[in-house]
Amino acid sequence: MITKTSLQQRFTQVEQGVYFIGTTPPKHDTPLAQVRDIAQRLLERLSDLEFDGIIVYDIQDESSRTAQQRPFPFSATHDARWYSQLLMNLSQHAVICYQSVSQASPELFIQSLSEAKHQYQLENLVLVGSPSNLDKSNLPLAQAYELLGAHSESFHLGGVSIAERHRSKGDEHQRILHKTEQGCDYFITQAVYDAQASIDMLSRYAQSCRQQNLAPKRIILTFSPCGSAKTLEFIQWLGINVPEASQIAILDAEHPLQASLKLCQRNLQLILDSCGDLGIPLGLNIESLTNRKAEIDASILLYRLLKSQLEMSIAQRALRDMD
Repeated sequence: MITKTSLQQRFTQVEQGVYFIGTTPPKHDTPLAQVRDIAQRLLERLSDLEFDGIIVYDIQDESSRTAQQRPFPFSATHDARWYSQLLMNLSQHAVICYQSVSQASPELFIQSLSEAKHQYQLENLVLVGSPSNLDKSNLPLAQAYELLGAHSESFHLGGVSIAERHRSKGDEHQRILHKTEQGCDYFITQAVYDAQASIDMLSRYAQSCRQQNLAPKRIILTFSPCGSAKTLEFIQWLGINVPEASQIAILDAEHPLQASLKLCQRNLQLILDSCGDLGIPLGLNIESLTNRKAEIDASILLYRLLKSQLEMSIAQRALRDMD
């Protein structure tokens, strides 16, 4: 078990993988007693797994990012910081908490940092900016990084990396380097369904690190199962690219959920084959993007499959290094 105080040390062990389960807080109108039950049921599902921590997302209404209608209606959730603390106390595992910053004033953001540290006992944060350039942001992400850097409390700070953005703009590796300068010590990707986009991003990032004589930061690759056309629509609505062949493989399969897990296995293997020797310490984050029981259960199986896959890759690399 990785306790809430030892996660940062775990990240420094670059020859090892790190492994997370991603989740979201329950809807805001869920009674607190029921929220606790939901958290306990989640932890019961995870009881047989060895994992380093839980990632809790701070859900935003991203409708401004696209003109397409959201497949599942947006619902506000309980405070991600509060739910992170609940999971941390119930499980005694480390938690990484996402925190959206765009709607906060600088003063409220500074106050939220003190609350995160003292009221919620959080050590690991990932700051998230506005989902769209069209949104009016009270606090740009760059300013939030500056305020956090000047704050009296320190956090183990992570950032978001988006392979699809690299696919369209070719500069995600530069964003990672810039966010590192702003204090980020690790990065968590969107769900991977386009392996080549991730390979391109990681390869360019590794090259830039070599050119600048920098040690690459840890990249945590996110994977999520897909068991229906509705879930696939939601995945794409989130901005995740699913190649046409992958869409067909899932939707035309007799068992779409099983097909998506096999696809995730293939995508991870493609990434490991292309990037496993680039010197980037990797990790995994497995999430379910819906609350459907079948997809939640599939995410647990996917965790087992992909963790063993990454562990084998790391062990084989260690074996080669013995020569």
